[in-house]
Amino acid sequence: MKLKTYLLYILVLSQGYVFAQKKALKTIISNEKITIDGEFSEQIWKQTDVAKDFVMLEPDNGKAEEPNQKTEVRIVYNNDGIYIATKLFDTKPNTILREITNRDEFGTSDHFGIFINGYNDGQQDFRFFVSAAGVQMDCIYTESNGEDYSWNAIWDSKTKFTNEGWQVEIKIPYAAIRFPKTNQQKWGINFYREIMSLRRQYTWNRIDNNISNTAIQAGTLEGIENISTPTRLFLIPYSSFYLKGNNSAKTYGETLGGMDVKYGINDAFTLDAILIPDFGQTKFDNVVLNLGPFEQQFNENRPFFTEGTELFSKGDLLYSRRIGGMPNYKLSSTEVFQGTNKINLINALKISGRTKNGLGIGVLNAVSEKTNLEIYDYNTDTVRNEEEPLSNYSIVTLDQRFRQNCSVSVVNSNVTRNGSYRDANVSAFLFDLNTKKNTYNLSGNYKYSIIKDGFHPENNTLGYNTALRFAETSGKVRFAARGEYVSTNFDPNDLGINFQTHYHSLATNISYRILNPTKKMNGFNTNLYNYIEFDNRTGRLQNNYQNLNFNITNKKNDYYGFGLMASLFDYSDFYEPRSVDDSKFLLTPRSVGAWFFLSTNYNRKFALDFNPSFSKYNQQGRYDFDINISPRFRFSNKLLVVLSSQFSHKKNNIGWVDFDNNNTIIARRNRDTFNNSITTKYAINPIMSVNLAVRHYYSYAVNNEYNNLLPDGNLEVNNQYNYNSNSSFNSWNMDLSYSWWFAPGSQLSILYRNNATLYNREFTRNYSLNTKDILNNEYLNHMLSISIRYFIDYNQAKNWFSK
Repeated sequence: MKLKTYLLYILVLSQGYVFAQKKALKTIISNEKITIDGEFSEQIWKQTDVAKDFVMLEPDNGKAEEPNQKTEVRIVYNNDGIYIATKLFDTKPNTILREITNRDEFGTSDHFGIFINGYNDGQQDFRFFVSAAGVQMDCIYTESNGEDYSWNAIWDSKTKFTNEGWQVEIKIPYAAIRFPKTNQQKWGINFYREIMSLRRQYTWNRIDNNISNTAIQAGTLEGIENISTPTRLFLIPYSSFYLKGNNSAKTYGETLGGMDVKYGINDAFTLDAILIPDFGQTKFDNVVLNLGPFEQQFNENRPFFTEGTELFSKGDLLYSRRIGGMPNYKLSSTEVFQGTNKINLINALKISGRTKNGLGIGVLNAVSEKTNLEIYDYNTDTVRNEEEPLSNYSIVTLDQRFRQNCSVSVVNSNVTRNGSYRDANVSAFLFDLNTKKNTYNLSGNYKYSIIKDGFHPENNTLGYNTALRFAETSGKVRFAARGEYVSTNFDPNDLGINFQTHYHSLATNISYRILNPTKKMNGFNTNLYNYIEFDNRTGRLQNNYQNLNFNITNKKNDYYGFGLMASLFDYSDFYEPRSVDDSKFLLTPRSVGAWFFLSTNYNRKFALDFNPSFSKYNQQGRYDFDINISPRFRFSNKLLVVLSSQFSHKKNNIGWVDFDNNNTIIARRNRDTFNNSITTKYAINPIMSVNLAVRHYYSYAVNNEYNNLLPDGNLEVNNQYNYNSNSSFNSWNMDLSYSWWFAPGSQLSILYRNNATLYNREFTRNYSLNTKDILNNEYLNHMLSISIRYFIDYNQAKNWFSK
């Protein structure tokens, strides 16, 4: 009995030891030409080592792969790149899910992925995925930002189904990844498999869910030696034709052309440049009726400013929508641009990479042209003229990694405008430190801003922002605490975005999760969050909220959650009154609320997302109710339709509407918002698809009572104010597009777009009538565009002329 116990003890220890070790895979060079066809017919595949014995990541973390669903991976290389051949065994190949999606969308399909870290420093992965349907997905992963799928590389892959399951063959050129210039390479590497029908995920080197950082838990790839990488020079010329018109203007055509350039300065650093940019086919913005004190923040949809920007996102100093696009001139809440509302970008470039010692260097620079602006104030019905000068935008980042899980960074952003206009300079120092076993994290920053206004020197300012965070980052129970101090004059908004100043705050968070399934649940976590914020100048409570939530994944892989939310104390809102220097404040009452969320398993042909919420304020008759219902229908592996209907009702909401005779006018109002959308994808094959995106947004606010804001933050009824400050915003967008990736990195796209917006003070609340109005051809703008981009590899192009 003692001997059996001793042997069992040794076995358990050995298993723990195996899982704790980094696996290593040896690759060999191939002098044989490899065709990416999913066949593995070349002899070299029989000679190289095999990566096998995968371990489950989710849901049963640490469990070995099933014998009938094994995975085998082989890697070889040459001077062009690395080649991966993978067999994904499945005794029931007919059950393998294989929805065809757009690029970078996972959908309902099995997947294989490879994670590459050329520096083997546990800090950044280049991740490449292929679905069973043959669709490619790629991203850059960092612990701070997660997976960033805005990054796109040029690589090749092919899948094939067999009686034993499916297999995939991949070529990843060296140009798609980063690694040091050394004769002997040692990369961090991991392989990933997802069996969607069972909702199981596996990795080759075990990723322990006790540890939050997945990148440091990779195995290693050895054997790449003395490679002579080709010149990394890629040209992507493009040409676009636009046909535009509406009911009040003559239809006209416009032809644009330009080029993107990608140049590998060396194996670690890359230069990207755009000459004569064209962003005419980027996704439309989801504009809303904004009654709050802050501008609406939009997503960045322009590829140049989304791809490979991990270094530039450090410190949160870059809001790239400041560059080109909408004018940077700050508007009041009642002002809009009319006529020209677009600032053209002359050119932009970025240089990024990392040395073999772990120093990351990033430089981004862009120039926008001088533009004359007309600004309309719908409150006073007046127009004024302003000028957006020739402007230069730049951001520089130095990021030093060390000990595989730590980093320190210095970031500087600068905006210089021609003439005596406002210039801005913002700098940040950041650190992110983890213990050797990744059990605790200490991170923080110090930022300062310098504003110089040539026309108004009295507006020159110096401000700063500092924060410190400590967290336990492993185990079932985790906690975090963060403190922040923001001075009154901290202003990164010329190139970044920041809403609130003059406060200090404390946030705490404690969470619990299960790491392995139970008899009733595949996943469970709960989280308690608390936030409290004070005004620096007066010491008044400026904000507070608390949130307790529970999230569960059941055995059928349906996900649902529920929670309580509250602001337990009345607080002073210094931003809603829009006063000079935020000197006035509005008392906001405490509130309590609850929410529920259900998302059924997307593996089913029909799935549903359902999310209602309700909040009640400690103020007579005031409450918020929101509901979102989104059914999705997967008619086949090619056709997917997603509907979304959102409704929001705010009863006796309180907010600023106007200034009148030195009074700040605050209204009690009812606000209703309808937001409906349809998204349809029809994939002809993995490289060709037709997509439809439709959004109708309608929101209105009806003021029931006008009040003067008193010095103590309370309200006094104003019976003299008689202006109509009601608001109605009606918006329609429709994009119908065709996309064909006819060669690696080369795309033909055709887009038909129509859109309209209506803003009114006088309106009917009838939803159907407002929908009819917005679809009236009198207001619709129409655009038809055709764009072609062609990827040229210098190494292939030079052979065109040598023949």
